[in-house]
Amino acid sequence: MLLVLLGWIGILAWVPPVSRDALTHHLAVPKLWLQHGSICEIPSVEFSYYPMNLDLLYLVPLYFGNDIAPKYIHFVFGLLTAALIFTYLKKRLDTHWALFGVLFFISLPIIVKLSITVYVDLGLVFFTTASMISLLKWIESRFQLKFLLLSAVNCGLALGTKYNGLIVLFILTLFIPFLSISRSKTTAAPASPTDRKGSVRIQLKALGYGAIFFAVALLVFSPWMIRNIIWKANPVYPMYGSIFKRLNPVAEDQQSPSQELKNNDGHPQPSRTPSNPWSPFAVRKVIYGESWWEIVLIPFRIFFQGLDDNPKYFDGQLNPFLLLLPFFAFVRLKKNPPGLRIEKKVFVFFSILYLLYAFSTTVIRIRYVAPIIPPLVILATLGLHQLNQLLADRKKNLPTWLGSGTVLVLMGLSLALNAAYVRQQFRYVDPLGYINGRMSRNAYISKYRPEHSVYLYANHNLPNNAKILGLFLGKRLYYSEREIIFGINEFKRIVDQAESDQAILEALKQNGFTFLIIRFDLFNRWTNSQFDDRKKEIVKKFFDERVGHIFSKDGYGLFQLKDNDI
Repeated sequence: MLLVLLGWIGILAWVPPVSRDALTHHLAVPKLWLQHGSICEIPSVEFSYYPMNLDLLYLVPLYFGNDIAPKYIHFVFGLLTAALIFTYLKKRLDTHWALFGVLFFISLPIIVKLSITVYVDLGLVFFTTASMISLLKWIESRFQLKFLLLSAVNCGLALGTKYNGLIVLFILTLFIPFLSISRSKTTAAPASPTDRKGSVRIQLKALGYGAIFFAVALLVFSPWMIRNIIWKANPVYPMYGSIFKRLNPVAEDQQSPSQELKNNDGHPQPSRTPSNPWSPFAVRKVIYGESWWEIVLIPFRIFFQGLDDNPKYFDGQLNPFLLLLPFFAFVRLKKNPPGLRIEKKVFVFFSILYLLYAFSTTVIRIRYVAPIIPPLVILATLGLHQLNQLLADRKKNLPTWLGSGTVLVLMGLSLALNAAYVRQQFRYVDPLGYINGRMSRNAYISKYRPEHSVYLYANHNLPNNAKILGLFLGKRLYYSEREIIFGINEFKRIVDQAESDQAILEALKQNGFTFLIIRFDLFNRWTNSQFDDRKKEIVKKFFDERVGHIFSKDGYGLFQLKDNDI
């Protein structure tokens, strides 16, 4: 089953990239770096300031003109995480249970989705899991420094992969003193009630371990911080702008709340920018109309209500058994060996703290909480094993087949839900249509990215020095071979300040723009909501007299700015 699943994922990934984040930065920024010849600042692309450990790996296949290989690079980190899960479960249980844990993990809907997409979340998942397991090894080895350093290095690599690694850093740094003190108390000889110096020494040593971990992790992460300090005087730009008092004017000019509140299909979508004034709870209440109890239950709902490409339902899918089975891992907890008890507590507290922090600080997406999946998979497998033991202990009062049958049914149901998702992905992705040549590369991309036809026309017909203003294109710039700036706010400011259609034209030309690409439906809706009748008339006259229509397809249009004297 595992080999078949890996084959399916390999086929699903064998198509051109069409996911939003791949086209906005995970492929787009490395492509711009290759064109420039070095890592450079790209003020018009806010994502270029993010840490990019995995994106640097994507540079290699992109250099050779291959943008499908990055999917497999991303998938490798999922396989490496599966290897960590297998190693841990084999040690604690046996090979068969470890294989189930691996199969359950890799077949989870969100893991399948990430494995066939050019994102970086699986890198974050791997480095986070490696950091946690190294930390547990440090406890098990009675504080051998090499395991603490290994954990810190992996945490630093997680930070350099995605800013969500900051949550990992703070949680694990918090854990270290408590784990150190707890373990020291269980292994040390009974102390005298007056032995306060020894207690203080243990506490200081525990805090020192936490400081070492924190410092080493930041040291590994430091190249990206130094880069952003040089460029923006903020080591974690664009986050915590109020703290570092350095906001990005380019990002503000080019980011529109209206643009962020709509996704490609026109559905409501909350802003993901750190400067978003709305709290995650206000977004759920106002945009999605959810009641307070629905909002409170989100940490549980994500396991049952996930749906791909729908922000209201967390833009991804998990598996209900990922929430239910871990409860059984804590049955008869006192009968577990001390080391296993500590490990279970670390896994569950990390998952709870990470989920609650993400829930309270950002609009929830399933992949935003992906680092909690490996510990939950481990706990789910341990829980299923514990349930099997409970039923086996009651064999005398139950039919022989009932115990093993119950466990097999639970295994089958958990995997069946995942298999149904894989089947659904085959229908949606339609990889065979591309692989067997029935659909060309450009036709395949246009099927999922309707603006691609206009990009293709611009790539083949516009001069190399063309500068395009993109309006409501979702910031997807990867397939554009011409310079394109996404500037809804810039366009709005120009219109607000303009007294005539001629003034709009002159302002755009002063900013170097020569062409426009527009998504018609969102632009028209936005114009009607943003401007009064007088400004609407100026905008209408601008498009009637100051631009020339060149090409339109699939709801997108390409326009050329006319000369000032026309």
